[in-house]
Amino acid sequence: MPEKILLHTCCAPCSIAIVEELRGQCDLTVFFYNPNVFPEAEYLKRKAEVISYCTDWGVPMVDCDYGFEAWETKVAPVPQEEENGSRCSACYRLRLAAAAEYARNHGFDRFASSLASGRTKKSAVINAIGRTVGREAGLPFLEKDWKKDGRMERGYALVAERGIYRQDYCGCRFSLADRDRRNGRAAGQPDGGPADK
Repeated sequence: MPEKILLHTCCAPCSIAIVEELRGQCDLTVFFYNPNVFPEAEYLKRKAEVISYCTDWGVPMVDCDYGFEAWETKVAPVPQEEENGSRCSACYRLRLAAAAEYARNHGFDRFASSLASGRTKKSAVINAIGRTVGREAGLPFLEKDWKKDGRMERGYALVAERGIYRQDYCGCRFSLADRDRRNGRAAGQPDGGPADK
């Protein structure tokens, strides 16, 4: 019987190559829980892309509620020194803990996350948080640096081939404001740049 793995998925550009790889190796289910994404229209756009490839490939998907209020309560107040700082770690923990709890309660053998595939994300940090919440839930975390072994390049190719929407900021309202500040734009104006959830 194949191993049953729950993959927390942050967005289609970061997860599509991982799902393509794992769906042939295990009994895979995608778990979409990203209450950090702001505004809700952006959240729905990202979710629609994940639903699309899961539907096409016959991969089961757990579609969690948006839950933005939980993120605002638990994560937004955390001070942030820099990109990948304390607030980002709290955000990763919120999402990975939800995945671990779901996996434990629904008979999965392990859980994983596509968060470590983001080009500016530190896999060592995300994997450490995954190990911690996995221990707390009593379930092993599948550790990988999903940027390696050609996965990043394969992801780019699949995104281009399928015409997948590529966001240009991590997702939260703070990263959106940072993007706008860097680019000298009015708040919330999209530019369709490279994906970096």
